[in-house]
Amino acid sequence: MATVKKRSIINIWGDVIFAIFLREIKSRSNDKLGIAWTVISPVAFIFMLSYVRGIIDGGETHSIPTFYFMVFGMILVQFFLGLVGSISAAIKKNKPLYAFRQVQPISSVIAIAGFEFLIKFFVIIIIGILAFYLQYDVTIADPIFIFLNLTQVWLIATSIGVIFALASCYIPEIDKLRSLAMRPIFFISGIFFSLQDIPEEFWPYLTWNPLLHAVELTRYAAYPQYGSAGVSEFFLNTVTLGCVFFAFACYHISWKQAISR
Repeated sequence: MATVKKRSIINIWGDVIFAIFLREIKSRSNDKLGIAWTVISPVAFIFMLSYVRGIIDGGETHSIPTFYFMVFGMILVQFFLGLVGSISAAIKKNKPLYAFRQVQPISSVIAIAGFEFLIKFFVIIIIGILAFYLQYDVTIADPIFIFLNLTQVWLIATSIGVIFALASCYIPEIDKLRSLAMRPIFFISGIFFSLQDIPEEFWPYLTWNPLLHAVELTRYAAYPQYGSAGVSEFFLNTVTLGCVFFAFACYHISWKQAISR
């Protein structure tokens, strides 16, 4: 007599997330370059723009190498924008799978968020290897703090993406508003400038942006002489917790109605 093997909810949930993770890899690998392009493209963009800025700027910006000044900003901002875009489409993209009782929208969100984090991890590694071969000296004073900043950006972007994903199930036009709202982020999050370049009376108009705090704090973590004027670790932590709590609350209240629309 055959025995039925019972699995825990955690095991089932893990298998579902892993299956969606593999599905996401397959969907990104539908051309000749495949999954490699998702890493090569951001690496090429970040490296080229940082290299050109380094030549123009004389090689140093506010006591740190211009190349790394740009790299820290571009990695975090690209990560944020790419993750918000991917997560905001996660629920609709995998909607046919919700016919299976074991599959819930949060599984799609976790799988895609993990996939994006893994891609950015490889981007950072490749940039580090290229910088090593080009003999760019790098000093990382506090790598743990840098990792924490990256994780907080990941959590904020995932939370905002979840809110947009739920909203788009009710109002499809919200995707157009999201695309429009995200465009200025690239220019106001400290990629091309430091708060030290801006007169102090204008700081309140920029420091509402938690991504700017993450970028400046990451530069400070790598090069303490850069300073952390105008930014706050407490503010970044508070925004992260607030975004995660609000996103989970919205999801808990509306996910069943969202997927039934």
